[in-house]
Amino acid sequence: MDYSNADDAGVYRFSEDLAAVFTADFFTPIVDDPYMFGAIAAANSLSDVYAMGAKPVVALNLAMFPTDPKLFPVWRRIMQGGTDKMSEAGVFVIGGHTVKDTEPKFGYAVLGRTRPDMVLDNSRARPGDILILTKPIGTGIVSTGIKAGLTSPEAEKEITLSMAALNRRASELMMEMKASTATDITGFGLIGHAHEVLAASRCRAVISAGSVPFFSEAVRLAGQNVAPAGTRANIRNYSPYVHWADGVSDTRKLLLNDTQTSGGLLIFIRPEREEKLRQALESEGIVAARIGEVFDAAPDQPEITVGE
Repeated sequence: MDYSNADDAGVYRFSEDLAAVFTADFFTPIVDDPYMFGAIAAANSLSDVYAMGAKPVVALNLAMFPTDPKLFPVWRRIMQGGTDKMSEAGVFVIGGHTVKDTEPKFGYAVLGRTRPDMVLDNSRARPGDILILTKPIGTGIVSTGIKAGLTSPEAEKEITLSMAALNRRASELMMEMKASTATDITGFGLIGHAHEVLAASRCRAVISAGSVPFFSEAVRLAGQNVAPAGTRANIRNYSPYVHWADGVSDTRKLLLNDTQTSGGLLIFIRPEREEKLRQALESEGIVAARIGEVFDAAPDQPEITVGE
C-alpha cells in the first residue's frame, strides 16, 4: 500500500500470510500529569494500528526533552506511563531514540502484524454501511479550556481517562464482526477522518449530529466559542466536502471538527451486523453510537451531509 488514500498506517506485505503495519506519532504534553501524558501518547500511537485491524507487537519510543537535570524525574514518569500502557496492550518497547529539545514531545513508532487480506484500508467503505463511533468527541476543546483555566478537575479527569483508554478491544470486536473498514478520530476531527475514508471509497455519508456523543464540558465550551486553532482550521479545510443542514448550530460544527487526541474508532459496518457489534461493544463498557450511514456517491450530492 502507498499513501495515496491517507490511511492510518503504512502496510508492507511480506508474504501471502503476513503484512506489517507501521506508524509513528508524538506530540507535546496534552495534560499536566506526566505519567498520564505518557499513557495517552502510547494509546494514541497504538490507535492507528488498531484502526487498520492489526495487532501491535513492538514499539520504539520517540522522546524530545530538555536536558535540565531537575526535570529528569518528570521524563522518567512520562516514559513509565507510556511503558505501562504498552504493557497493557501486550506490546514490547524494544528501544527508541531521545533528542534534546526546548519543548517536550513524546510518542512511539509502533509495528503491528496482520494478514494482507485482513487490512482495513480507507477504500473499503460500501454503500449501506452504518457508522459506529466508540468514544465521545471534544478532547481538543476541553484541553483548550483546561489551559485557559475554564474547566473543572472532574472534566480534566474525564477526558484524560478517555484519551488513555486503548482502542484494542473495539478493534478486536470489529474484526470479529467483519467490519468493512475503520479509522481512528484524531487531529482532523470526525469530519476530516470520515472524509478520508469516503473520498478513498468513492462514497458519501449522512451523519446525524444529534447522535454523536460529546463530552458535556466540550458542549459547554464550544457554546462559548472556545476551541483550539486546529479545530478552526479543520472547519476551513473540510467545508468544501460538507453540507450542513438547516438547524445545525455553530456549536455542533465546532464539535464535529474538533481535533482529537487518542479518539475512538469510526467503524463502517454492514447493517445486518450493526446490532451485534453494538451489543458486543456496550457489553464491555465501550461507547457504540450509531451516527450515520454510507450511500453511493452522486455528482449532485455533497460527500458529507450533516443533519441534526
